[in-house]
Amino acid sequence: MTVEVDKKNVRLDVFLQSKIDDYTRSHIQKMIDCDLVKVNGTVAKKCGQKLKSGDVIEYELLPIKKLSTKAEDIDLDIVYEDKDLLVINKPQGLVVHPASGSESHTLVNALMYHVHDLSSINGVIRPGIVHRLDKNTSGLLVVAKNDKAHLCLSKQIQEKTCKRCYIALCDGNFKEDQGTIVTHIARSKKDRKKMAVCDDNEGKLAITNYRVVERYQDYTLVEFELKTGRTHQIRVHASYIHHPIVGDDVYGKKSKFKLSGQLLHAYKIEFHQPSTDELICVTCDLPQYFKDVLQILENKKNSCKI
Repeated sequence: MTVEVDKKNVRLDVFLQSKIDDYTRSHIQKMIDCDLVKVNGTVAKKCGQKLKSGDVIEYELLPIKKLSTKAEDIDLDIVYEDKDLLVINKPQGLVVHPASGSESHTLVNALMYHVHDLSSINGVIRPGIVHRLDKNTSGLLVVAKNDKAHLCLSKQIQEKTCKRCYIALCDGNFKEDQGTIVTHIARSKKDRKKMAVCDDNEGKLAITNYRVVERYQDYTLVEFELKTGRTHQIRVHASYIHHPIVGDDVYGKKSKFKLSGQLLHAYKIEFHQPSTDELICVTCDLPQYFKDVLQILENKKNSCKI
């Protein structure tokens, strides 16, 4: 297809969404990430690539797999709830929404059982889901009960007025007590299941603030604050500065501790209540397996002082 004159400077993903029926913008972005879209004969690398009049777009459709999302009686740790939203403390190992390979036993299946109303903005597969956590990342996640709340919360995330803080145990010793990591992140060219830091003219801007909480022998306990929300952002940034998160076997190395995933926990989220504009701050404690590792390191630290 050829870009019309009135579509000058439109984003590639937005243009394709306007032309392809029944495909969401996120699904089209996945097509671009999978190198299925070409602009003027060249594989597109950025979803936000700007088009101009006369550009020729070629694409191969990525099939939409229809999933049946059913309510399931799975325990939920609801740490905050009001008429517009709820905040869940997601355990490590729980997938957020159904997808190929994990069509049941997800947070969405549990939400459909426990919550009567959920926003519909992200469709039937992701009802109420405003933002996500990786399967093996634990902690706080906001769920919207109606579309108005969903839009408001999404806007807060986009405008960086929603504060999301994580605690992670990282390999090695940080040189600085605090700092900011600024890169661009895109799908890895070597492994499409992974994300990677890329050149500034590729991918999406990713900004992460960090602050050292505690230092141990060979490890550092760190607070990370997301200023943007890219896929795997903290895990990629921690690996990029040569301090991968303990237990992250995708971006780090195998841990000597017996872990089921990375020691990364979303412990605090701060936002304005969509209806009242009241500032809400929700926190949750570290999971026990995380505390157990810290206790081991603390004991070792104290023994070295004797």
